Amino acid sequence: MNVVDRLRAAGCVFAEEEAALLAETATSPDHLEALVAERVGGLPLEHVVGWAEFCGHRIVVTKGVFVPRHRTELLVDLATELKPALVVDLCCGSGAVGAVLQQRLPNATVYAADIDPTAVQCARQNLTNVLEGDLFDALPAHLKGRIDVVVANVPYVPTDDIQFMPPEAREYEARVALDGGTDGLEVLRRVATQAKTWLRPGGHLMSETSSRQAPAALDAFTAAGLAAELITEEDSTAVVGRS
Repeated sequence: MNVVDRLRAAGCVFAEEEAALLAETATSPDHLEALVAERVGGLPLEHVVGWAEFCGHRIVVTKGVFVPRHRTELLVDLATELKPALVVDLCCGSGAVGAVLQQRLPNATVYAADIDPTAVQCARQNLTNVLEGDLFDALPAHLKGRIDVVVANVPYVPTDDIQFMPPEAREYEARVALDGGTDGLEVLRRVATQAKTWLRPGGHLMSETSSRQAPAALDAFTAAGLAAELITEEDSTAVVGRS
């Protein structure tokens, strides 16, 4: 059975495209066989090849780290439009958001932070100024009241819903990158509550959410004293608040 057939038998919908990427990545026939075995075994393609395509860039993604989703590109576009001078990518995972913003805004200072040490190590391969810690606690104190934009792609899957996620996510991505608590909004509320201390006057906080959670996410931003709105584009929903 050839590689394409093996991938298709394992349930890979885009077997031909995946086979081409695996062949591109492999350095020898034995290496290709090892990569195919990992993919057939269920490891996400991005973890197998070591990168994900995001906003037209190849972002390093190591095993165990949240794979950046294309729906998050909306946050990058919204942040870019504001032309910020100081940006923070909170809950950064691989650092995909911060890395693309650093490319788009070469004169901006970009920080990224995550609580997961594995994610921090990965993100440091994609951009500089990556810090480890719990939300804003990771940031240096001198940033308080100065940040133009905080992009916080927080975990927002309700705890009881993780079991229904595709196995590629629930088995191979860090739970801390997925679990948003009982209603999926616990981390988002924490970020919103702390944001005004860190944002400059008129600064923006933006976060991804689901269409189902959007009204409650909007309420959380408003309750934190932010002038908030929802922005939807195709299958992406963002809540944006201004201090």
